[in-house]
Amino acid sequence: MAHSHSRRRQALLAVPVGLALTASLGLLPGAAAAAAPAKQQVRTDGPLLSYVVNTGTDHAGLARAKQAVNANKGSLVAAYDRIGVLVVHSRNPAFAQSLRAVPGVQSAGATRTAPITSAATDDIGKPEKLKLSKSTALAAARAGSRGSEPLESLQWDLRAIKADQAARINPGSRKVTVGVIDTGVDDTHPDLAPNFSPSQSASCVSGKADTRPGAWRPFDPSRDYHGTHVAGTIAAARNGTGVAGVAPGVKVSAIKVSSNSAGSFFYAESVVCAFVFAAEHHIAVTNNSYYVDPWMFNCADDPDQKAIADAIGRASAYAQRKGVVNVAAAGNSNFDLAAKELPDNSSPNDTKPLPRKIDPSRCLDVPAQLPGVVTVSATGVKSLKSYYSNYGRGQIAVAAPGGDNLQIPDAPAKDGRILSTLPGGDWGWLQGTSMASPHVAGVLALLKSTHPKASPQELTWILKAQAKNPGCPVAPADATCTGTKNINSHFGYGIVDALAAVQD
Repeated sequence: MAHSHSRRRQALLAVPVGLALTASLGLLPGAAAAAAPAKQQVRTDGPLLSYVVNTGTDHAGLARAKQAVNANKGSLVAAYDRIGVLVVHSRNPAFAQSLRAVPGVQSAGATRTAPITSAATDDIGKPEKLKLSKSTALAAARAGSRGSEPLESLQWDLRAIKADQAARINPGSRKVTVGVIDTGVDDTHPDLAPNFSPSQSASCVSGKADTRPGAWRPFDPSRDYHGTHVAGTIAAARNGTGVAGVAPGVKVSAIKVSSNSAGSFFYAESVVCAFVFAAEHHIAVTNNSYYVDPWMFNCADDPDQKAIADAIGRASAYAQRKGVVNVAAAGNSNFDLAAKELPDNSSPNDTKPLPRKIDPSRCLDVPAQLPGVVTVSATGVKSLKSYYSNYGRGQIAVAAPGGDNLQIPDAPAKDGRILSTLPGGDWGWLQGTSMASPHVAGVLALLKSTHPKASPQELTWILKAQAKNPGCPVAPADATCTGTKNINSHFGYGIVDALAAVQD
């Protein structure tokens, strides 16, 4: 999240070191009555919205739902038949309500509260020209290479999880790819180009995968730098340039899901597309440093929010069945996700937020709290929970460095945030659970390299077993730590260990 309630999981802005498918189906017996009430005039005078319709995966049920979409003036954008999710655009203000009445439809709802704009979702991002600012060059000169990457001395986070030691044993396998589901990645960056996989990259912004060359790049590199920073933490190459990634030998791909509009929203149809794409393109790990807009939490008692959580839950589970480990940032609101009640003052964030109190047992942060997802909290250089990081007993799987500008490292720059790649061939610092999650994705990539036949469940349990838990801090903190030395609310099973991941 870009701030404590933002869509992406970073807490502060970058500070550079140097700077529609349509379907025509025959009418099934009885489908006409299910699709729309007889003689009812279907309205088309509402705002153009995007919807997800969740149904069974049987042929008859899918066909009936698609016929109902057509009868209720919906345009089918994408059909993910294997998980029973349809992505639809419609101007019918009663569209979702009508679809919920169709036999076999389990949930249906709008994925946004703001109308779809004319801003193109199929534009191909343009990389910026390579630039190396004076301050970057100065930082590189001060750090010196000393047998490592020029800026590696500023990467306290690699040393914190022993990733520097792990790289000397096994930097990761070229057969392992981590998919960055985010704002896009500048694949021309000199630290990313050696490990980037175009064949496993796409834009999913429209809800349907676009694999044209460059479609995965950021719409606006000056604004959409988040995914490039995440990618560098995972797999920046050890090539004598800039920084190093946690798993510098694996491949990284980009699955862009942020819209090309002010605010760069991450909507459900894009994330569904991304998980399915990862599942069907042999991606081993996905990193998810965001929550799905426009709701910080999706509550089961709201039909639209229920449909969003249902659709993404199906896609995430499908990816796991296909061998993908999904990693997600826990969030930057310093919330106890195990509390009985939490405030949500930012939803919906694409129109006018309406403050509400939510019950965490019925309202999920998606995708972080979906079943099987590895949820990550953030730590600083002192191995304490970062001041902004969400936490919660039973809610956090593991922890990793996400940065904390209140915890100062003994490094030349004295900056407690995370240094990584930025679009245009630059590098910069960010902090947030957004930055913690890719550290875990990188360690999982190393585990997959070491145990290529292991399932997502096995990899997750190895990750937890190898994690080192510092235990609840003795000093008073702004967030009460509960649990045991082995499993607690701040660190889950502990801070991940890259060195252990490569020691078979």
